[in-house]
Amino acid sequence: MQWDVVIGLEIHVQLATNTKIFSGSSTAYGAEPNTQANAVDLAMPGTLPVPNEQAFRYAVMFGLAIDAEIGRRSVFERKNYFYPDLPKGYQTTQLEQPIVGPGHVEIDLPDGSTKTIRIHHAHLEEDAGKSLHEAFFDEHGHGMSGIDLNRAGTPLIEVVTEPDMRNAEEAVAFAKKLHSLVTSLGICDGDMSQGSMRFDVNISLKPKGQDELGTRTETKNLNSFRFMEQAIAHEVERQMDILEDGGEIVQETRLYNGDRDESRSMRTKEEANDYRYFPCPDLLPVEIDDSFIEDCRSRLPELPDARKARFKEQFGLNDYDASLLSGDAKLASFFEEVAARGKDAKLAANWILGEFSARLNAEDKSIADSPITGAQLGDLIVRIADDSVSSAGAKKVFEALWAGENDNVDAIIDAKGLKQVSDTGALEKLVDEVLAGMPDQIQQYQEADDKKRKKLMGGFMGPLMKASKGQGNPKLFTEILKKKLEG
Repeated sequence: MQWDVVIGLEIHVQLATNTKIFSGSSTAYGAEPNTQANAVDLAMPGTLPVPNEQAFRYAVMFGLAIDAEIGRRSVFERKNYFYPDLPKGYQTTQLEQPIVGPGHVEIDLPDGSTKTIRIHHAHLEEDAGKSLHEAFFDEHGHGMSGIDLNRAGTPLIEVVTEPDMRNAEEAVAFAKKLHSLVTSLGICDGDMSQGSMRFDVNISLKPKGQDELGTRTETKNLNSFRFMEQAIAHEVERQMDILEDGGEIVQETRLYNGDRDESRSMRTKEEANDYRYFPCPDLLPVEIDDSFIEDCRSRLPELPDARKARFKEQFGLNDYDASLLSGDAKLASFFEEVAARGKDAKLAANWILGEFSARLNAEDKSIADSPITGAQLGDLIVRIADDSVSSAGAKKVFEALWAGENDNVDAIIDAKGLKQVSDTGALEKLVDEVLAGMPDQIQQYQEADDKKRKKLMGGFMGPLMKASKGQGNPKLFTEILKKKLEG
């Protein structure tokens, strides 16, 4: 039987405010457990929450970026549930009147087409604390769970999509676009390893062509694009096996373990009325006016789609390279610094998306952790473009920069003897010397057709590069060889 897959996402975006949404506690990551939670965060008797204006500003900026309706009046409710890392026994959130209404996000698909993903709404809320398990259990599974309340009260926007995605590819493309959007806006640092963005994936299957949706499951707290893709594939296969065996899907919340590619049920059917929402008695409705919205609009930076179009026009990049370089605000800034310094945007793009990105990925580093600056890589691009150093030599310079041997490209080239020889007279002399010892190869080359000659040319280049100690300009060597061999 053929099935249609239906996917909707709920994304928790941790806002990059200095303090929490209802208190003055710090939101800085990495502090000792339970050192950044005050009496307000814990809802101690006699305390009252005070809304953080910056959280509203960030939420409105997000709404404007996705062309959404902005809620002039938003209301906070209490969402009641009991969990160890939620000391208040409820979460302060928005339900009936969220700050951001319907909007949309355009995603690019691999076939070159685009698709519109509708946003149902985005609401402000506070984050819960964090349960810690691994460090408190021994190898026999005995121990306890720890609770860190530093995260409790950190402001979030929860972005809820319509069920518009039909496969993991589209879901991941949307997630990456949203990540690009919020980091470009500067409202979230986007560090998923620290929980700054977490994805809940709602998945259901229905017979192909049927209008009625099937029973959905929710897989919670996915914190990487790779795990999201794996979790969707896993859940689609699990549901398909159940349905094709005549079973029924149970509406439930599930957890996915990416390391073991396993999922398990967390809790069964969950509806809004299970949480007994009611208006928060400690918080008045928040009303914003046109001047506040226009002030937020004036703070909007260049967004990813506009940046991509500019990169294509300004730097002559193709669609693929422009998409990769414009999607991450920090990578885009790094590229522009390299391109400005190196004066060759296409060569800069090739190095950033090739050697540079490969090294970052291999060492699990971010742009911020790179030991090579944009100015240094730009200087290397200049020396590649003016033929001062060969491709092989450039890689050696890159390695030296990365290792911190020296911070000056020219100094590395000189110290390692990597400067490429482009003196035509000197190179022509080397060609004559090498060819004098290769009469058989010369005859074979001259008797070959054009197609074979391209392959045979490599037989001359090896000895020439050896004779020049790797410093001869390959392009000039080729030109001189053709002149000598073909007359």
